[in-house]
Amino acid sequence: MEHHQVVIYLAAMAAGGLLGWVAPGLGPGLEHAINPVLGALLFVTFLQVPAAELVRSLRDGRFLSAAMVVNFVVVPLLVAAMFAFLPADQAMRLGVLLVLLCPCVDYVIVFSGLASGSSHRLLAATPVLLVAQMLLLPGYLYLFMGSELADIVEVGPFIEAFVVLIVIPLALAWALQAWAARQPAGQKVSDGANTTMVPLMAATLLVVVASQVPKLGGSLADVAAVIPFYVVFLIVMAFAGKAAARLFRLDAPAGRAIVFTGATRNSLVVLPLALALPESLAVASVVVVTQTLVEVFGMIAYVRLVPRLMPADDRATDVPVAP
Repeated sequence: MEHHQVVIYLAAMAAGGLLGWVAPGLGPGLEHAINPVLGALLFVTFLQVPAAELVRSLRDGRFLSAAMVVNFVVVPLLVAAMFAFLPADQAMRLGVLLVLLCPCVDYVIVFSGLASGSSHRLLAATPVLLVAQMLLLPGYLYLFMGSELADIVEVGPFIEAFVVLIVIPLALAWALQAWAARQPAGQKVSDGANTTMVPLMAATLLVVVASQVPKLGGSLADVAAVIPFYVVFLIVMAFAGKAAARLFRLDAPAGRAIVFTGATRNSLVVLPLALALPESLAVASVVVVTQTLVEVFGMIAYVRLVPRLMPADDRATDVPVAP
């Protein structure tokens, strides 16, 4: 499955789209399954890197600084440049802002690993990136759309996402690592859990797409209008990430990870926030999921092109996590 995971992900999205089309009544129930499958996916992701490695990686000031600059300085500037050209509908604009202003904390680690990026460092930065976006997003929304819409987005859903999707999975992963280090039974459980990465990612994509397709209705053409902006974002951020990596003098694996963290967005974790918006802004969740679909295709290209954009050098000593 690992050798064919990209095909599996595409098949999962196609299956989710078909399911959402032929059985739209399943949508509300599937929405409730998003957080459980995503939490399980992040648990397996955290399990792949020992706790000691996380602590060591967090001390890498240059990498964390590059990640913060790319995600919370460069990305907002790019979004500001595109904002005036977005569709005038407020719900669509809000959906674009929610997803583009928040860096990914889940499958970015997988795709970065496929491109021989420094997944250890990226994984260690995950809690920092999530906390930072929790704190900064309301301010960004205020700057872009005014206080009325900024007040709609409450911090509660982000706190819940942080606890359910980061704190709990990370604590469980560390507990299983400790058990595996002391008991053969724990090692067997850990080995078994590590084989579920691809199925869990596929399940997450299927559930997300199937739950949101029924909401498209007659807004398909309108939602499609944001696709070019997502494509432009992926193209620009590839070069912006490379520039940041050079600015902070990072080696090739770390630089590739910076490119990926700048380009991939937090669509899966932000989706529960979009789902909590008032009914008048319901299309925002579909705009968020549309970004996921575009991004997965973009990541297929990134996995092949980023190693060419940032070839390995003699200073590259970091070993990526096996996806």
